[in-house]
Amino acid sequence: MELPGRAPAWVGRVERRTDGPDALDLSVDPRYLAARLLVTAGGVPAGLISVGLTGGRATTSTVRAAIEAQLGPDTGEEQALPRSVEPLTVVIATRGRAESLRTSIAAVVAGDHPAVTVVVVDNDPPDESTRLVAEEFADRGVIYVRERRRGLSVGRNRGLREAVTRLVAFTDDDTEVDRQWASRIAAVFAAEPDLACLSGPVIGAVLETEEQLAAERALVWNRGFEARRYSLADPPADSAIFPFSPGLFGIGANFAVRADVARAVGGFDEALGAGAPTRGGEDCEFMVRLVLAGHRVGYDPGAFVWHHHRSSPEELRSQLRGYSMGLGAFLTKIALDPRAGAMAAKRIPAAFAQFRQIGARESTAGEGVAAGSLGERLAWIVDGGSAYVRGRRATRRVGGRVPRLSPVNSHVTSDR
Repeated sequence: MELPGRAPAWVGRVERRTDGPDALDLSVDPRYLAARLLVTAGGVPAGLISVGLTGGRATTSTVRAAIEAQLGPDTGEEQALPRSVEPLTVVIATRGRAESLRTSIAAVVAGDHPAVTVVVVDNDPPDESTRLVAEEFADRGVIYVRERRRGLSVGRNRGLREAVTRLVAFTDDDTEVDRQWASRIAAVFAAEPDLACLSGPVIGAVLETEEQLAAERALVWNRGFEARRYSLADPPADSAIFPFSPGLFGIGANFAVRADVARAVGGFDEALGAGAPTRGGEDCEFMVRLVLAGHRVGYDPGAFVWHHHRSSPEELRSQLRGYSMGLGAFLTKIALDPRAGAMAAKRIPAAFAQFRQIGARESTAGEGVAAGSLGERLAWIVDGGSAYVRGRRATRRVGGRVPRLSPVNSHVTSDR
């Protein structure tokens, strides 16, 4: 699905099975020349489409025609999941972003799951604003925790320690989860007792600026709208560098785990992630570590969140630099692990090919991507590697967590 050009796009959601001659009519601000719509079928996301608008309007027949042309016919096939009311903890690690945090918490507590506890972890807070926002929701199952150390991985580990439920979900302070997000997560875990981790789509909530449009094109945070499952025993045919492909299993803005499994593999590497010198890489490394430990991880389109992309050139550039550094840190951790390094060595040619594909995608994402030259991106990756070497030493000195990438008694081999 092609995004509109440089003009802002209205973002919304439609249910294709809604009946009526005007059921899908769109009428929005006339300044929008196009709409980007998440299309659901029976409440489950089926895909994203673009629809042209005239004076901010599109008729039901126009929207239905766009759905058919871009997504194809409604197959009527979706997985029937058991309803689960198993309690769930949602962890949001944050620092100094009270206003966006308020929006994020409000979306979680407005969900339809009957037993959700939200743990807000305030990492090295600069003031009391985060505490005050969390306390606004205290009567709706929101718990505030102050963590003296900075870092996203530190915050997630603290949230994992605080959680008393068997299922723990993670999202960020710049997202809005779908109303059925928590209940969908619980249902998938109930249907698949051997599943260790579940992620889902992360979709742009606002596409007003060139930077937001470019981020949605370049970052590709949703992995499509088909359920996927991954394990070493059943590697996917469409990933030549499995299980080391960044983002293959999802991203940190939207995933959930079985708490006992997450703790058993060591939690999150506190030398990685936002707030650490490496600035990223923690989510990819954690999910890869689960797979290398022999666990099964999954992706389900029904567990989706809306993400507020960076809206200025400076913010987006900083974000892309962080991702490049996180990638460098992740690659360095692989190289420092004998078992994982041997396994990854055979995938180096495919990895270079994928890096070129990512570069090509970003170069055509639009003027909003101020990512710099290829040489600059490579320099950021190298910086991330050296930052990880320094960062893990510093993390260990203060007693932080730096789990091994592959288990000590690993049966991982270098062959797929």
